[in-house]
Amino acid sequence: MHGLLSAVMDLGRGLELPQVLRQIVEAAVTLTDAEYGALGVVGDGQRLSQFLTVGMDDGLVERIGQAPCGRGILGELIHHPVPLRLTDLTGHPNSYGFPDHHPPMRTFLGVPVRVRDEVFGNLYLTEKRGGGGFDADDEAVLTTLSIAAGIAIDNARMYHESRRREHWLEALGEITHSLLAGTDAGQVLHLIARKAREAADADLAAVLLPAAGTAGRDRLAVEVAHGHGAQDLQGRSLPASGSLAGLAARTGAPVVSLDVGADTRACPLGQDREAHGPAVAVPLPIDAAACGALRLSRRAGRPGFDDVEVQLISRFADQAAIALELAQHRAEGEELAVLHDRDRIARDLHDLAIQRLFATGMTLQSATRMIVDRPADAAERVGRAVDDLDDTIQIIRSTIFELRSGDDPRGGAGLRRRLPEVARMATQSLGFSPTLRIDGPVDSCVPPELADHVLAVTAEALSNTARHARARRAEVVLAVQEAENHLTLTVTDDGVGVGRTRHTGGLLNMRSRAEEHGGSMTLATPPGGGTRIVWRVPLPAD
Repeated sequence: MHGLLSAVMDLGRGLELPQVLRQIVEAAVTLTDAEYGALGVVGDGQRLSQFLTVGMDDGLVERIGQAPCGRGILGELIHHPVPLRLTDLTGHPNSYGFPDHHPPMRTFLGVPVRVRDEVFGNLYLTEKRGGGGFDADDEAVLTTLSIAAGIAIDNARMYHESRRREHWLEALGEITHSLLAGTDAGQVLHLIARKAREAADADLAAVLLPAAGTAGRDRLAVEVAHGHGAQDLQGRSLPASGSLAGLAARTGAPVVSLDVGADTRACPLGQDREAHGPAVAVPLPIDAAACGALRLSRRAGRPGFDDVEVQLISRFADQAAIALELAQHRAEGEELAVLHDRDRIARDLHDLAIQRLFATGMTLQSATRMIVDRPADAAERVGRAVDDLDDTIQIIRSTIFELRSGDDPRGGAGLRRRLPEVARMATQSLGFSPTLRIDGPVDSCVPPELADHVLAVTAEALSNTARHARARRAEVVLAVQEAENHLTLTVTDDGVGVGRTRHTGGLLNMRSRAEEHGGSMTLATPPGGGTRIVWRVPLPAD
């Protein structure tokens, strides 16, 4: 009884299912003083899907060969799940005999292991040490152990299920984060295949989409693949009417196969050694008119995909498809915004620049008739035309700079978009909106590292204004002087000023940021009072 209690307590500590199963068999052998023990897990079709042995070394197990599938005495317990005790198992009517190299066995004791009123498997013990047979006490101890084993198995399975769900949620979270971060859809498909393979413990994962061309709806092409042999699958296509992936895409329901090599519904994907084994395909909706599939497979000899796994894979594919659709809509919205922006810029060029150029041309044309008769008037008109041309050039330059900032070639939003966000965030602490002006090609001339410093200095300056200045107005001017190859950030407020207090904290940080790039920062009081911070750094040479 002490040994039984110790075994039950040890089983209760285990959470990993393989470890728990082995502990069950080892405890059964120890408690009943048996030489050999085994735990057979009952799978689909009343056959043993897993057979774990204790008492035989690995070399002997390898020489015996294929594990038993549940015939003979082992099958008797599968079909009649009640304790079975025999003094000579070879004399039983259902005895099937032993394979080559199998050690001789006579005495036998077997009990079913139930998990929530469902037979999970059976405990088999043979060869009672000392030459005697198993008695009623052995049967009672093993029956009690099987009850504790069922509870331990159930706990381990629930723990395993929670870990699996956690892995799938983590995979889906990473995919969603990548899409929201603007990652390319092709890279996200690679991420879907990789994460699905890892979470499902599969050997190969493939994302199949409707093939391009007139017969696209009749075939599915491997868009991305991940796992062993994936490089051989890229670009291959499968018939939609003769493959597991095609069946899942057409029916909108998961399709499971224990062995695609023997499944008439399946079309082998990749080399033969990769094709034969358990596989599952789930639909991957692309839009209302098209549907692809996510296909996962394991090598031959590995366990198949159970119902819980199929359910998790299906939910993962559904959520991944929704994320892809949202990313597609977002990309279309961004493209539409770009088109609207370009239309606005074209309208501004037409209404402002072209009209001014036309008016300037008319002025110059009229001035030509005054050159001889009234040279002073002609000179005044020519001067006015030159000023108009300067203004028009400035309008065109600003429009070009704005067009450049809409598509920063280095990736991400440029300063023209990020700096207004910093000013907007400071509005709440200031109590008013600061004035912002940006001059020059800031997005094309300012590198990303320097841009980050500009944003940090602006935020710090406006924060100081909000905390100390008691100002009613603040102005931020960011200018790029191409001729001098410098960037200047000026932050001015109408507050109480800084006085003669020692500069610490944020002011020192702003100064050090400028000096880090070979620049400087000055602090002054403008004529009307307040504070003016001038932060100036050289731009890197091309």
